[in-house]
Amino acid sequence: MSTESKHIVSYKTFIIVWALLLFLTAVTVWVAQINLGFLNVVAALAVATTKACIVILFFMHLKYENKLFKISVFMTFLVLALFIGFTFFDVAYR
Repeated sequence: MSTESKHIVSYKTFIIVWALLLFLTAVTVWVAQINLGFLNVVAALAVATTKACIVILFFMHLKYENKLFKISVFMTFLVLALFIGFTFFDVAYR
């Protein structure tokens, strides 16, 4: 007996996600043109994280998984973000 559920994602959803990813790419380019100092890196990472979340949710079908799997993926990325953040603190205060 399979507990997997099938889902079909419409083309409309894919087009909206694609347009959103293009918009966020334009935001990345726009932010790169502005001199914000150290915040340029923060803005670029925030936009990249948002884009990665969208890809994971819609193209990797995490949106349709059960809560336990979603929480485990979220915790994994949270730990990864903490390690990357601590690396930035280490580099910033040298």
